[in-house]
Amino acid sequence: MPKYVIGLDNGGTTTKAAIFDLDGRQIASHGKATKAITPKPGYTERDMEELWLTNCECVRLALEQSGIDPADVIGLAVCGHGKGLYPWGKDGKPAYNGIISTDGRAWKYPEKWYQSGVHAKLHDRLCQEFMACQQVALLAWFKDHHREIYDNIQYVFSIKDYVRFRLTGEAWSEATDISGSGLMNVRDARFDRDLLEALGIGEVYEKLAPIRYSCDVCGRITKEAAALTGLPEGIPVAGGMFDVDACGVAADLTSTEELCTIAGTWSINEYIAQAPVMDGSIAMNSLFAIPGYYLVEESSATSSGNLEWFLKNCMANEPVPEGKSIYDVVNAKVDAIRPEDSDVYFLPFLYGSNAHPLGKGTFVGLTTYHDTGHMLRAVYEGVVYSHKTHIDKLLSSRVLPKAVRMAGGAVNSAVWVQMFADVLGLPIETIETKELGALGCGMAAAIAAGVYSDYKEAAKHMVHIASRVEPNPERVPVYAKKYQKYRAVSAALDTVWGQFEV
Repeated sequence: MPKYVIGLDNGGTTTKAAIFDLDGRQIASHGKATKAITPKPGYTERDMEELWLTNCECVRLALEQSGIDPADVIGLAVCGHGKGLYPWGKDGKPAYNGIISTDGRAWKYPEKWYQSGVHAKLHDRLCQEFMACQQVALLAWFKDHHREIYDNIQYVFSIKDYVRFRLTGEAWSEATDISGSGLMNVRDARFDRDLLEALGIGEVYEKLAPIRYSCDVCGRITKEAAALTGLPEGIPVAGGMFDVDACGVAADLTSTEELCTIAGTWSINEYIAQAPVMDGSIAMNSLFAIPGYYLVEESSATSSGNLEWFLKNCMANEPVPEGKSIYDVVNAKVDAIRPEDSDVYFLPFLYGSNAHPLGKGTFVGLTTYHDTGHMLRAVYEGVVYSHKTHIDKLLSSRVLPKAVRMAGGAVNSAVWVQMFADVLGLPIETIETKELGALGCGMAAAIAAGVYSDYKEAAKHMVHIASRVEPNPERVPVYAKKYQKYRAVSAALDTVWGQFEV
């Protein structure tokens, strides 16, 4: 009988469960959004109990849709957005809402640690820059602003470690996520109490679950979880991973020669290396899903989520022809305008910035001549330029890749994929699956179940290239000039953002 694995992917707004066979073919999937909670500007939260039940519902409905016998499912793994905070309380329930990676409430803490010299002192072990949305900054914020919540925390979880905890009843800190939290000695892959004490949160050492790796068995489906999901009780649950690692694994990012870009709510740009890059050119080194490798990453919340905001707020009443989607309409509008015919620029900073930490989403250059198509083209271009800002930093310390593996919502737009190829001046390859993060989880589950020995073997069976898009040589120089203007606009506005506060 055929056997199957399940990947659960928890993004910043949506949870998806996907079922795969052992050749990587997607059998069924189901997704559902969780309600965003925004109690104040710059705060982004979600209800942790709702999140748990949503994961159960997605698995149950994907199983029903697939028509397979649940007894043929041999394993499951979970991935999710990095950073953020999902605290479990000593009273056996969530200690607070889950905090999403777009949250900016703790922005003053990284600034304080840089100015005081604490970051410089710890950088050799942290191997990364601080971010406001990391667990380290959020925990420091809770200690200062809500001490009763801080003291009640039993476990400091990432989103996927929290979901796995509810599935199995076992608490673990999986390496890919916790190594990007600012709480870990990444160089030596361990927790150091003195590191946390230097950051003023020494108590957190007791709140950190032991470290495990992405394809380790980290528990089994409990009786309660089986009843809620429809899964067999006792099947193994792998450690899972940070969603960008999952997308990397599913894009066969298994050697140091590839580069991967993920265009979702976050702009994620990454490659793997056998040592962290410590020359100051890279913001984030973390542990990769493959033991012995580091994920070298440049990222910010500046990607295709900006388009969703524009569609919701500026195109809600846009007519859509029968048989088409709003995305078909948008792609046609963007494609109808040549890049050299529009000098409108958009900073994709609605959810975060990769320039000034208080940067905001901004259109520059609008006149009465311009219409929705010009604004949409500016959004598309701004997102790609933001990715290029990160990718240029990554490539400063390594040779050019032969191609860039691309994932995320933007891959559903042929116009956008071509624009990525033209702006980066490199071929773009996409993967033959709709749920890339879930596929990476499925690969981890297959390894944990003993089907494959490691990710390289799993990739040979489960990863398939869907398309390769070459750069348009006529548009590469056009975009190169426009990118320089984008950078000039961003630099000019850096001089005013300090007057804004979250």
